[in-house]
Amino acid sequence: MPQPNTITPGPFFLAGGPVGVLLIHGFTGAPPEMRRLGDFLHREGLTVSAPLLPGHGTTVADCNGVRWQQWAAHVEAALADLRARCDTVFVSGLSMGGVLALHLAAQHPDLAGALLYAPAIQVSGGWRQWVAPLLKHVVRTLPKGKDDWADPDARALGWSYDQYPVAGAHQLFKLIAHVRRSLPRVTVPLLIVTSKSDRTVPPAAADLIARHVATDDITRLALERSGHVVTLDADWQLVAEKTQAFIRAHLPAESEIGT
Repeated sequence: MPQPNTITPGPFFLAGGPVGVLLIHGFTGAPPEMRRLGDFLHREGLTVSAPLLPGHGTTVADCNGVRWQQWAAHVEAALADLRARCDTVFVSGLSMGGVLALHLAAQHPDLAGALLYAPAIQVSGGWRQWVAPLLKHVVRTLPKGKDDWADPDARALGWSYDQYPVAGAHQLFKLIAHVRRSLPRVTVPLLIVTSKSDRTVPPAAADLIARHVATDDITRLALERSGHVVTLDADWQLVAEKTQAFIRAHLPAESEIGT
């Protein structure tokens, strides 16, 4: 069952100007964890699309029944829809969403850039990667540990399952392995945001990405306070401002954000 709150987990779309940004939520999460950032960017004139990934926003059992290729296909479709509406498009994502954003960047070198928030290309407690393929045959779910929110009030703005789907986690690790192999194909500019207080994705994930991608245009933001959900937690305003600055700095010549 999801965490009880009044937030609904559906996708959102905010129509704006000719510059669009795709916001991809994380594993077991939902688009509301991208809403603060989405509203901020929309106020700045951007068109914002935040899809709901297959197996999310419903039940943990649904997440256990999805393959990673379905997540990849879903964000590909969402990107195609956004590109049909906007002249310039950036892709972004939180955690697993950041991995999916890297996947899109590897497939579409003409994107304006990719914004990676606590990208789960590397995760703490890597033993899970090796246990999940066997464990999924024994248990369907595992309890989540203690959260790492710096701002406890921000937790109520998100939506997530309160358990880990084990078979779904196995698919996540397959996705990570696939995207790691494709990192040398990433040539678009990158913004990578990590936090030293994140218990899920270590700051070293940014180093791993920087070592293996083909682009030299990499901007980093190292946060001090926020937990894993950097798009909602204590430093979210700084994340949003850095995102806006990165987008403005990487617009094509004579392009404008607003209508």
